[in-house]
Amino acid sequence: MADPATGPVDAAPGREGHGRPPWWLVVPALAGAALAVLPLGYLLVRTFEAGPDRILEILTRPGTLALIGRSLGLAVVVTGLCLVIGIGLAALVTRTAMPGRRVFAVLAPLPLAIPSYVAAFAWVAAVPWARGFLGATIVLTACTFPYVYLPVMAAMRAVDPAQEEVSRSLGRSAWRTFWTVTARQVWPAAASGGLLVALYTLSDFGAVSILQYDVFTRVIHTSYTATFDRTPAAVLSTLLVVITVIIAVGERWTRRPVEQTRLGGGVSRRPELHRLGSLGPVASVAVGAVLVVALVFPVASLLYWFATGLSAGIDTERLLTSTGTTLFLAVLGAAATMAFAIPIGVLVARHRSRSSAVIETATWAGHALPGIVVALALVFFGVRVAQPIYQQTPLLLIAYAVLFLPAGIGAVRGAVAMSSPRIEEVARSLGSSPLAVLRRVTIPLAAPGIAAGTALVLLTIMKELPATLLLRPTGANTLATSLWTETGVAAYAAAAPYALALVLLAVLPTLWLMRAQGRFTATEDL
Repeated sequence: MADPATGPVDAAPGREGHGRPPWWLVVPALAGAALAVLPLGYLLVRTFEAGPDRILEILTRPGTLALIGRSLGLAVVVTGLCLVIGIGLAALVTRTAMPGRRVFAVLAPLPLAIPSYVAAFAWVAAVPWARGFLGATIVLTACTFPYVYLPVMAAMRAVDPAQEEVSRSLGRSAWRTFWTVTARQVWPAAASGGLLVALYTLSDFGAVSILQYDVFTRVIHTSYTATFDRTPAAVLSTLLVVITVIIAVGERWTRRPVEQTRLGGGVSRRPELHRLGSLGPVASVAVGAVLVVALVFPVASLLYWFATGLSAGIDTERLLTSTGTTLFLAVLGAAATMAFAIPIGVLVARHRSRSSAVIETATWAGHALPGIVVALALVFFGVRVAQPIYQQTPLLLIAYAVLFLPAGIGAVRGAVAMSSPRIEEVARSLGSSPLAVLRRVTIPLAAPGIAAGTALVLLTIMKELPATLLLRPTGANTLATSLWTETGVAAYAAAAPYALALVLLAVLPTLWLMRAQGRFTATEDL
């Protein structure tokens, strides 16, 4: 499955790029692009309504400058730690004979199944002092280092071992060879993962709120809910968007000097594993400690509070209702998102043009926005323009589509591009209409990738908190919002069942995605 974090890419060249695309691809593709840019456009309109004097007054407040420093400081520290952990762990499981490396390779991605706000709840419930900057750093690093580890591990497996052997034959040590040869080639993958970590940290709302650390998302939510004047929330949201764009552009700049060379379609043999000697057990302990912090401790904390809550009784009806609502909204949201993702993915893969590139790029406008910003923009839109669907399911589904559309498009685009267009041409030559070819040939061939994309969207919708919190239908509670309600009054035992149920739901699509992307297969060959 194509990684949605890589952004828009060109499909394979060929005759599929010629010809006018049918209207039944263009119309839903345009509708999806319009939905994606809606929050950003409306947020800008709402911001500039305040006037330049009011905007300048909000931006120059001492609190705003301090807010920028705290947010960027947290993003820098978390990203730096994730780069160290992700690159180091990937190197240990792919290039060394570290004891237990196969088990570690499989366990390392699993923290992705634990939402950051669930991990924050687990930490603050067990270790009350884990609040503020320190707690936010621990939790966000533990939850996001797989974003660096997974692409770097894949890149290291693709590096030709002959280059490393040449470096060693010229007298360079294993350590120097790693930094001058291997690390240089995997840096683009590490930089892309680091970008994801930085954007995730800036956009996180649940963890920093539970840990009581004021960054952009928490202050924006407080500004929106605590006062009748929503202008500061809109201005701060726009400022956050500008910062995320600057970080994304900066990440591209850091990759420009790196020259990548790849010959052939793959690596013909495995790299030689380095023996760590007496350092092997030390490395295993270090990796084990990371997994204890990221995986074992949160799960153990949840189980402890769950057992504690059993004595006081569990509101089973509310738990089942929240679980059902979570699944219902996740399934509807995934269906709505993929309804736009499939035509856009097919359009980009089979009808390459400037127009299709613009449509695909537009879908990333919403993906670049933090969930709290998308939710806030759609709240403004719902109150002023779409009152009939305000705090109704359709507006929440729009938010899900805006936030997660690129994930679905990446999966569809990659799956369609990997199948030969010649098969579709044969079907058309036998008298099938273009729509029949799409239904009988293109979609079935791309079905595994589409299914993986659907699972990815389903997983992310289950874990989404700020958009669900602000836009959910009146009276509807998901596992995430129920957890949020209980942690707000420090009812940790009451919150544990919702957190544990959410993790269990998230683990299943996470394991399926790992298998679909060849994670298990890859680690079996390590």
